[in-house]
Amino acid sequence: MTMLSLPRRCIAACLLGACFITGMSVSASAQLLPERVEKAAQDRIAAGSYQTLVFGIVDGDRSEVVGFGKLDSGKPPDGDTLYEIGSITKTFTATLLAAAVLSGQVKLDTPVAELLPDFRIPSRNGREITLGDLATQHSGLPRLPSNLLGRTPSNPYADYDAAKLKAFLAGYDLPRDPGSAYEYSNLGFGLLGYALARSSHATYDALAVKEILEPLGMSATGTELPPAVTAHLAPGHDGAGRAAGSWDFDALAGAGALRSTANDMLCYLKANMGVDRSPLAAAMTLAQQPRSDVTKTLRIGLAWMTTGTGIVWHNGMTGGYASFIGFSPARRRGVVILSNTALDTDDLGFAVLDANASLTPTYKAISLPDASLDEYVGTYKLGENFLLNVFHMRAGLFARATGQVAFPIFPSAPNEFFAKIAGIGISFTRDAGGLVTGLVLHQNGNRTAPKLSAAELPRATEGSAVDAGALGDYVGQYRFDFGILDIALDRDHLEAQLTGQPPFPIFASARDKFFYKVVDARLDFERDAEGKISAVVLHQNGRDLRAPRASGP
Repeated sequence: MTMLSLPRRCIAACLLGACFITGMSVSASAQLLPERVEKAAQDRIAAGSYQTLVFGIVDGDRSEVVGFGKLDSGKPPDGDTLYEIGSITKTFTATLLAAAVLSGQVKLDTPVAELLPDFRIPSRNGREITLGDLATQHSGLPRLPSNLLGRTPSNPYADYDAAKLKAFLAGYDLPRDPGSAYEYSNLGFGLLGYALARSSHATYDALAVKEILEPLGMSATGTELPPAVTAHLAPGHDGAGRAAGSWDFDALAGAGALRSTANDMLCYLKANMGVDRSPLAAAMTLAQQPRSDVTKTLRIGLAWMTTGTGIVWHNGMTGGYASFIGFSPARRRGVVILSNTALDTDDLGFAVLDANASLTPTYKAISLPDASLDEYVGTYKLGENFLLNVFHMRAGLFARATGQVAFPIFPSAPNEFFAKIAGIGISFTRDAGGLVTGLVLHQNGNRTAPKLSAAELPRATEGSAVDAGALGDYVGQYRFDFGILDIALDRDHLEAQLTGQPPFPIFASARDKFFYKVVDARLDFERDAEGKISAVVLHQNGRDLRAPRASGP
């Protein structure tokens, strides 16, 4: 294992939670939800991990909806509560493609360029990106386009229109041949949905309504829903329990735009399982058929994943919601899970379908004094060139592994911490004198990591290359096209806050050069002829974005 295995997901989220437990069942006298999963759901609601969880379960010819938690209004969720389903939308897009293949409109090996003749679609070594490449995540396109960053970071896809999609594709060079390797790409599936809709002279929503939602009677699913349905939207929360707004999509709708209810998703689940006879049965079967290996125990069809034990599934996540859909190999048991907290629900889904599937332990966070949290701050060596950096922000402790995003960790006892993602636990170790000397990472086993001394730290992570008295030189506002970067001095360090985001500390690696610990990003400040700070350049995701200084202290 060379890296922390963070959750499988389409779109990133954050962490914590606060809630209250209640239960709801359409048929409580014959509940289909396994007892251990019910207890896990109750424990997670009680611990504040999720605000609400709604399960739609199919077992043979029986089905039910079971809900846990309370909404902001104080009401319990039910089968008509509306949620964002995130990347489960990709299975709808895959069904649209499969239906078009069966009707003879396209083939899986049709180049996407044929559907978008006015676009310049990247190719490599004479190999064009096909519709099948997009649907099996083998296109060679990145997870996200580099020009995604819009005016509202909290709603990142809202203003990503066809013009931006066209511009990105025109300037992108594929790093490998299409079809040669798996790489999960929201961009790729968004492009697939856009191309299918364009070729049908329709919007993505209109095409989904015509081909899938109306035939299945799913009147509470879509991207453009009537007020009577949207009134039931569960307000979203990030992984820390903070309010999170809904995500809206334009050109990339096929990657994650749909909203739905447990009642509607039961219709979709039953149709995919073949429980209910459906005009889409053949298309759904075609979409589910595994076509390529992702790992030794996971294969992908058209969007749908199949495990080594034969479970067919997909998940989803947006800024304030999480979801899971799957069914057993015998197609007798299936489940949909919807939540308005952006935390992975996969283990709950697999535990409904497989009695032997493990469930992530539920932890309850406690409070520790800020001074004691500082004792754990440091850099820990998990392996060669693989470090885990633990740092303290106003919101508490965060951890970030080499090449990955930061995530909060919460104390469950002195020296014992947990993350609300990927089943991660951390035990800090101390010497006889009480000093923290290392940690044990608990995730798919136990892994020991010693704490590095100051002399052992890589130069780029020292963060002390600028005298504290000179930090005020950088304070001010810097204007990007998409928002304002506000640099402020907080006691003995700088914090950078981008419009619509929380402030994050930045650390100096050299004069005028700073880096984040929460993400893989750098800030390089520029000076004018008089030596005064005049601009900043943000380096992130292969992009260099310059912002002139708008104001100073």
